[in-house]
Amino acid sequence: MADGEDVSLTQPGRADWREHPEGFRRWERSTTLGEGDDVWDWARAEVLRWGVKTRSGFTVSPEATAVRPGDRPVIMAHPFGLSVREPVEVVAVVDRSDRVGFAYQTLAGHPVTGEEAFVVHRDGASVLLTIRSLTRPGRRQWRALYPAPLLAQAVARRRYLRALRVRAAR
Repeated sequence: MADGEDVSLTQPGRADWREHPEGFRRWERSTTLGEGDDVWDWARAEVLRWGVKTRSGFTVSPEATAVRPGDRPVIMAHPFGLSVREPVEVVAVVDRSDRVGFAYQTLAGHPVTGEEAFVVHRDGASVLLTIRSLTRPGRRQWRALYPAPLLAQAVARRRYLRALRVRAAR
């Protein structure tokens, strides 16, 4: 999907995100990465190669490949010295002159059920990163542990918002 509008609950192709299904925790935050074409070019490339995830301490296999709809990469989280497999499928990719990013949905076995989007976009000269997510308890074994994945998710979100600022500031 070129613009991410039809199949994605987090709608990475849209600047405004108003509609979402009931029963999910909705979360959205943006951070400024910097200004100018150099920051834009670097952040644009990074977000489309899973840079927000990998720079936040996750591993993604295969490494540094371009995000494509239908991809099912192997994502591993490493909270508290553990390794947790997070099955996902990319459901939308946006690649426009002022907005790039993608959304993935969680699959069976993921600690939570929902969708997450990572979007780099421009606001005048400024380059911003926006993270969106919809979350509810995961399936089966994760349901009883639901508060733990929420804590891990909060930590990951803070890392996501810093992931591209570090390089962009140089």
